[in-house]
Parts: sequence; C-alpha cells; structure tokens
Amino acid sequence: MNVTKKLNNKTIIDQVSFSVNRGEIYGFLGPNGAGKTTTIRMIVGLMSINEGDIIINGTSISKNFEKAMHSIGAIVENPEMYKYLTGYQNLIHYARMIPGISNARIDEVTELVGLKDRIHDKVKRYSLGMRQRLGIAQALLHKPSILILDEPTNGLDPAGIRELRDYLRTLANEGTSTLVSSHLLSEMELMCDRVAIIKEGRIIDVKTLKEYSNDQQNTVVFEVDQPEKALQLIKQHYKDYDIQLSENGFALRLNREEVPSINMILVKEGILVYSIHSTSKSLEDQFLEITN
Repeated sequence: MNVTKKLNNKTIIDQVSFSVNRGEIYGFLGPNGAGKTTTIRMIVGLMSINEGDIIINGTSISKNFEKAMHSIGAIVENPEMYKYLTGYQNLIHYARMIPGISNARIDEVTELVGLKDRIHDKVKRYSLGMRQRLGIAQALLHKPSILILDEPTNGLDPAGIRELRDYLRTLANEGTSTLVSSHLLSEMELMCDRVAIIKEGRIIDVKTLKEYSNDQQNTVVFEVDQPEKALQLIKQHYKDYDIQLSENGFALRLNREEVPSINMILVKEGILVYSIHSTSKSLEDQFLEITN
C-alpha cells in the first residue's frame, strides 16, 4: 500500500496502491519505463521499498518476508533455466529448494503447462514458448496463491500467447490469482479481469474490462445519399447530440436502441440509407487517451 521507490533522489514509483483478488487475472499495463518491472521487483523482494508496505495474503513482506514469499510464484522479465539440463531436471533442482514438493507435484505442473511430452528434453532444445511454460511450471511448484508474470508474452508466437492465456484462466478457475504486466494492450484485453494503467510511476486508472466495455458508448455511422440534408434533419430531432458530418453521411454517439428510430426518420424523408455501422473505443484507444 502506498509504495514509493526513489533512486538518486528521483521518485520512480510514487504512492502506488492496488489489490489483486483471489482467482483474478489482474493486468498491470503501461508503456516501457512506466514502472511495471520496478513495482514487481519490489513485490518479490528484489528491490527495497522507501515508503509504504506490500501485503501478501495478510503478511507484510517487511515484517515476515519468508512467509509472504511462500505465497508467491514469479517470473520477472525472463525465466532463467539451466539449458544443459532437461526440463524435468530443472524442476527437480527448484523443488529441492522448498520442502514438501513431491515428484507427483512435478508431474502435475508439467501436465498443466503442456510439457508432458517434452519434459525430458534438454532445455537448450526448447523454443521460447516452451521455456516460458517451463518457467510457469517452476513458479507453480509450491502451489502459490498468486502468480506474478512480467511481460510473459514477449517473444511468443500467437499460438503460444493463446496457450498462456488458457493456462492462466485455468489457474484462475482453481483459485490462483495472477498479476500480469505488459505493454501489449490487445493481449491484456483478452486475458485480464481488471486492468491498472501505470504512467511515470503512478497508477492513473483501474477498471474491470466490463467497465471499459460499458464506457465504450458506440459511435454509429450512417452512410446516406444526401449527407448534408440528413445531418440537418437529424439535428432537428436530436438537438443535444454531437452529430458530425462525414464523407458519405454522418456519425453520432448512440445507444443501440436509438438506431432504428433514426433510420425510420431518414427513410420517411426519402433519404436512402446505404449502411449503418458502429464503432467503439477499444482498450487501446482509451489507454492512449489516458496516457496522452
């Protein structure tokens, strides 16, 4: 809560606060250099905090670091593996660091991330997507309550990104929370339940994807044969609306239920309507507006 980080008297993270709910995929979205990785490094204890505190499952990382970290599985930037070992040998190596991880658990996470058929191959033969999956398997070994992934889709092909999305949704359905940082807006839109936008070390907006969708009032474009006449006609009936003339018609922001009424007015006045289509602001549009 209210976490601040300063380097050389410059504030790079400024009073950042957010919470991730159980079973939620929480997006941490911002341009490169906004402070995403720095915030994640502080959460996992790789960087110190100047002010504030981080609470994991009710445990403060400043007061009981080991207990707090036991609830976290993380990949910061890139998953680092021993490439001369097999995937299975890597998981065995990491399992030895934490008491209570059985071979059955290793088999379980291997199956979960889809590496069952390649787990005994050496990691140097893995594609980037496979190494990413192995990294997630390693992060899940001790059954963390929250998984933290920093730019997990970097370098993945479309199939790999979709697979990752499916894995995270499966984990969420089982109650594992996920914090995902990225600058890829389209992926965050498909992947996350909520998105926080960070800019210059400050969180400037947090919304559910449903709220983003509700904010997207549709702009409806009518293509007609007499654009100027149609514009004046509709302005008479919809005086409080911002109606813009376009090359082949006019456009205005409407609710879906209002579209037939406008179409009826145009047809009654003998104006030919060639097409009606709507456009809405994507998460990308809203992100660019918010971050200038």
